Amino acid sequence: MAEIVLPETKPATEWVRGRPLQKVSPQREHALAQSVFVSALFAWAKRHRSGRVGTEWEFRLEPPGEMRRPLVPDVAYLSYARIPRECESDADIPRIAPDVAVEILSPGDAVADVEEKVRVYLAAGTEVVILVDTRRRTATARRADGQRLFSEPERIRDPALPGFAMQVGALFKEP
Repeated sequence: MAEIVLPETKPATEWVRGRPLQKVSPQREHALAQSVFVSALFAWAKRHRSGRVGTEWEFRLEPPGEMRRPLVPDVAYLSYARIPRECESDADIPRIAPDVAVEILSPGDAVADVEEKVRVYLAAGTEVVILVDTRRRTATARRADGQRLFSEPERIRDPALPGFAMQVGALFKEP
């Protein structure tokens, strides 16, 4: 299958719904939720020695029967079971989907764009896509077999992250 290659931009540009779509620079609430989520996920991954965690990490995804294209989740987790610790160069720009992708919704995000990104992640092999809505103060875990909405005071949990739990409200609180 062919591959869609886009020029490097800041912020990153993704391929969504058949067109290049440049991400927006995050506003304060987006940046706060992203920072809190990546910190909690990094601590969990380090404690369990289970994988890599990053922000704005480019993945080259190829859903079955489709062209390979770049997507850049706000936060991503990629297990060592999928790309071993010693294969650092393979993890620079992985050619597989992350185990977990987290997208922090921005006010300007089109619903159709978000839905397409979720579809591509799941079709390419992501176990769960977590959508964080800073306006509604919720998180939704989207899986191939359904979804679950988390709101305060619940904790975000998912089988893709065994033992991980984070209070939804923590995503929206200043330090």
